[in-house]
This record gives sequence, structure tokens and C-alpha cells, in this order.
Amino acid sequence: MTETVVSMSTARPDTAAPPPVPTAGKAAPGRLRALDGLRLVAALMVAAYHYGGRGGYVTDAWGSSPKHQFPTLHTLFSYGCLGVQVFFVISGFVICMSGWGRTLTSFLASRVSRLMPAYWVAVVLVTAVFALPVVTYDAVSPSDALVNLTMLQQPLGADRVLGVCWTLWVELRFYALFALFVVMPGANRRRVLLFCGGWLLASVLARAAHEPLLDLVLMPEYAPFFIGGIGLYLVHRDRRDTHAWAVTVVSFLIGQHYAVGELWNASDPDAFAHRTTFGIVLVVALGFAAVAAIALGWLSRADWRWLTVAGALTYPFYLVHEHLGWVVIHALHRSLHVPSAPTFALTLAAMLLLAWLLHRYVERTLTPVLRTQLSKQR
Repeated sequence: MTETVVSMSTARPDTAAPPPVPTAGKAAPGRLRALDGLRLVAALMVAAYHYGGRGGYVTDAWGSSPKHQFPTLHTLFSYGCLGVQVFFVISGFVICMSGWGRTLTSFLASRVSRLMPAYWVAVVLVTAVFALPVVTYDAVSPSDALVNLTMLQQPLGADRVLGVCWTLWVELRFYALFALFVVMPGANRRRVLLFCGGWLLASVLARAAHEPLLDLVLMPEYAPFFIGGIGLYLVHRDRRDTHAWAVTVVSFLIGQHYAVGELWNASDPDAFAHRTTFGIVLVVALGFAAVAAIALGWLSRADWRWLTVAGALTYPFYLVHEHLGWVVIHALHRSLHVPSAPTFALTLAAMLLLAWLLHRYVERTLTPVLRTQLSKQR
């Protein structure tokens, strides 16, 4: 689904800000800690895919195909790539929530300060590790590594340091559309519904037109997931909102169609694992259902403080887990001869520890400073 210094797929989400205080018929206020937990679940799905649910470069890390390392679980792990679609649903929910009532300057400052500090450090860290003589993967050129710091390497055609950055490019385009059509004129229910309906219809027409520029801007294969998340945020504000439910249901129906079209590989005899259409639709449905349960307040009892920590670790974990995880797998499994299952678990633990360090010493230090500077009116 993507590549970078090497090749890959993944996705990334966003922070959950508290929703507005609701009125009658609306969900209870407070931080949605269950959403933080769901974000980490989606990230772990993607990690399972990268470590045991695909072929390619991860085969070099294990020394043989993950099919042989996980003969029972490798097909299940192959569905982990759908964590990306779940992330996009969460992102639609959270971006609508965090952009509601904000000025354009405040919205953009919050997005840039949220994304960039950990991203910059991850790019530098992965580039440095891949440049080590003992690491068998090739680093990108110095010029391409510098371009990666802009997060615009994909449209510029540069090699990617982080395999997951393709989803960040998708997210950036979503932010731009939402900022232009919702945040800048001022978010309200009617405007958000018009944005959802207009984007969904335009994305379908873009796919029918086979026009690359329209595909680039409107992202037909990913738009339904963002739009579905936005619809569920409107449901969170008022669970009796029929129009919001309609947006969500139509988005699911179209989104699962794109997911099946992209990921169903029954006709490929050389596929790493054969996903079924039922399995793909089921995972997408469960992703929508989980966010819907959170929107409706059904998971409000899941209010444990550790879920906030889990949510905070998700983005840095997402950034570093893929390629650095392969390095750890190689060291543990091939150099130290640790069995497959403990290697898998220890690699996840190591990447979560690294994510905590990035959150503690990079995000918590730089994000507030960057947000303050960018929020200043000029």
C-alpha cells in the first residue's frame, strides 16, 4: 500500500479535544477516553499488519516470510491494514470536534503543532538509524530526507523516510478541505452537513470522471471514512439528528465498497494472504460501530486515565513502529534467536516505549511552544 526508504502502508490519527457542552438530547460532555483507546487499537492493528500480515521488507527482518513465523495468525494480521480506515473515521470525528468554534488561525496552529514536532524527530531518527552500517535497509538520499521534513514528499515525488507518511498526506488534504469549507466560514450544523454531502457527491463524480486532479483533491477512496466520522460527531452532538445518521450510513456503504475494491485479492495467486470480502466489510463495520458507540455515550464508563496515555502514545508509535520495528525484529529474531512470538511482543513494547519518550520529551515540550507561536495574530 505504500513505500518509503522501503515500502509500506499505515495511518495516523489526531488528538481528541473535549466536545462542546451539549443540550437536551445530546451526549454527555467530557474527554472521550474510549476514543483514545480506540486510536491505539487501530495503531496496533496496523503494527500487526506491518510485522506479520504482509510480505516484502518485513521478510528480511524475520529471515523468512511471516507466513512461516505465524502460520495461524498471518491471515488475521493481514486485515490490520484496515486500521488505516478506522483511523480516518476517528480523524473525521476529532477534526470536526476540535475545529468547531475555532478560528482558522487557531485550527491550523493546533494541527501543525500536533503533527510536526514528533514527525520531525521521527524522520531524523529513522534516517539516522537506516544510515548505520549494521542496518541492512537503505536510507534515502540527503536531499530527499530534507524534503521529508516538509511532509510534502509524496506530491513532490521524493523517497519517503516513513512508510506511514502516505496517510499523513491524505490527512493534510482533509484538513485543507475542512479548513476551507467549514472552519474559515465558521462551523455550524448546516454548514458541516453541506460539506459532507457536497464532498461525498463530488468524490463519487470524481471517481466516475477518471480525472487525476479531482482524485488528488477529493480522495474518493478515503473521503467516505472522514465524512462518516464527521457524521458521527454530529450524532454525538445530537443523537436524534437524522441527517447525521444518513451521512454516516451512506459513508459506510460507499467506504466499504472502496475498501473491498482496494484490498480484496482473491484473484492474485501470489497474494501474501487472501482477505475475504466478508472480512473486509466486517472490519470496516466494526470500526464505524466502535466510533458510533463512543458518539452515543455507550462507552462512557471506559473513563480510565490510562486511556488518555494510550491516546497520547498513538501518533508517535504510529510514526516510528514500522521501519524501526523491523530493525528490532532483525536484532531479536535473527541475531539473538528470540522466538517469533516473544520477538513480536518485545518489538511492540520497544516501540511503545520509544513512543512514550517522544511524547514526554518532544511533544510535551515543543507542541505548546509551537502552538503559541503559530496562534499569534500578525
